[in-house]
Amino acid sequence: MSAIIQASPVEKLSQEPLPTGDSCVLVIFGASGDLTKRKLIPGLYNLACEGCMNPAFEVLGIGRTPMSSEEFRKKTGEAAATSKDTRDFSESGWADFETRLHYMEGDINNPNFYPQLRNRLEEMEKNGSSPNHLFYVSTPASVAEPIIEGLGGVGLNRREHGWTRIILEKPFGRDTESAHALNDVVRGVFDEKTVYRIDHYLGKETVQNILVFRFSNSLFEPVWNRNYIDYVEITAAETVGVENRAAFYEETGALRDMVANHLLQLLALTAMEPPLAFDADSVREQKVQVFRSIRPMSVEDVAQFTARGQYGPGMIDGRGYRVIGKSRE
Repeated sequence: MSAIIQASPVEKLSQEPLPTGDSCVLVIFGASGDLTKRKLIPGLYNLACEGCMNPAFEVLGIGRTPMSSEEFRKKTGEAAATSKDTRDFSESGWADFETRLHYMEGDINNPNFYPQLRNRLEEMEKNGSSPNHLFYVSTPASVAEPIIEGLGGVGLNRREHGWTRIILEKPFGRDTESAHALNDVVRGVFDEKTVYRIDHYLGKETVQNILVFRFSNSLFEPVWNRNYIDYVEITAAETVGVENRAAFYEETGALRDMVANHLLQLLALTAMEPPLAFDADSVREQKVQVFRSIRPMSVEDVAQFTARGQYGPGMIDGRGYRVIGKSRE
């Protein structure tokens, strides 16, 4: 085998420059929250370590928690060092990366905050930061509307030079009516082509591999159907308790946080028919067909096949899940 190998994968990769994204300032709303510390910052750190990050890429975190940029760097560094999503964390690597991080305290529900944000971004640009702005709404759905309207009110939804984009995390509204209303607000402020509605669960490596595993594997593709598969069980096993996310769960709840997006996306990827092409529209069309094929649960079905609960004292660091309805045996 070794006689026919011309070069190792590492040698081949080292000869080709890695692609880097555009320069930009990533503005994270909710930067003092759980998602930023556990997912966003570790992911950005990984990109920087891989050499896939533009040298002029910076992060401006927005949060209600009073802290300086130095404190923000320290807290996110401690979180990144212990995160399972961080690859090869090192003090030297973080020291180089953290210079990209900045923090700004502000009440995102207050319209008076957004002129201050615009001034901060203009000041950063004068000091050499990128004119491109990427806004990441990492907040409960109820806060998305004032953020979008606030950005539009001070003209941060468009740029004369450079580009502007916005990322909206799930859950998108509380129900169908509020989702449509939020969509109207978004499209009234931002151009549709600049809006990214995302589910960060789909960024997991295993999730990304499901379609390849299904449709490109000659062993599994022929038997991935109802003739050979009895049932599929999708389990979301948490290793942490509610932690400091009580305010989020009191508003959103685990059902909206996990089932109506993450788990239904996994269901769609598992059950969908092969798309005509692996582009966004074709894949979405097949996902929609799966959802249309699901039989809605009746009130009786909900009572029989589900168990409701709430967070309370438990087994994981003093936090856990307590079933208050009828337990399933």
